[in-house]
Amino acid sequence: MNKMNYTVEELLPILLEVIESGGEFRFYPRGTSMLPLLRQERDSVVLVRPDTLSCGDICLYRRANGKFVLHRLMKIEKDGTLTFCGDNQTALERGLSREAVIARVSAIYRDDKRIEMSALSSRLYRLSHIKQPFRTLRFLPRRIKLALRPKS
Repeated sequence: MNKMNYTVEELLPILLEVIESGGEFRFYPRGTSMLPLLRQERDSVVLVRPDTLSCGDICLYRRANGKFVLHRLMKIEKDGTLTFCGDNQTALERGLSREAVIARVSAIYRDDKRIEMSALSSRLYRLSHIKQPFRTLRFLPRRIKLALRPKS
């Protein structure tokens, strides 16, 4: 099978045209920042227009440096700015504007099985990744391992 790889920058005009017309755009993310939920080469996401955003949504956004990122919305600040974080990360990315958000994930394909983000299993997973006590417990083994690592 001949796989064709495109950058988000190359796909952006088509993606915007599709979601602005009310359609869905299937996208294959790369990287490890959304593990364990999204695995490169196995999963894909369905992107839609980001008309409404709420904490826990997974969004495609563009950083000020031009880099495209697919992370979870952790908080909408009082001043309207957004805070994002990957499920496999601990550092929050604060201060993004609403205009930086390009699309919102409405469903995930695990292989060829579609999982709606509104499904109970998705909502429970979402809660475990935005509530601070759960996030802290999830990353506790990693923090202990780093603390015990010999300093060089």
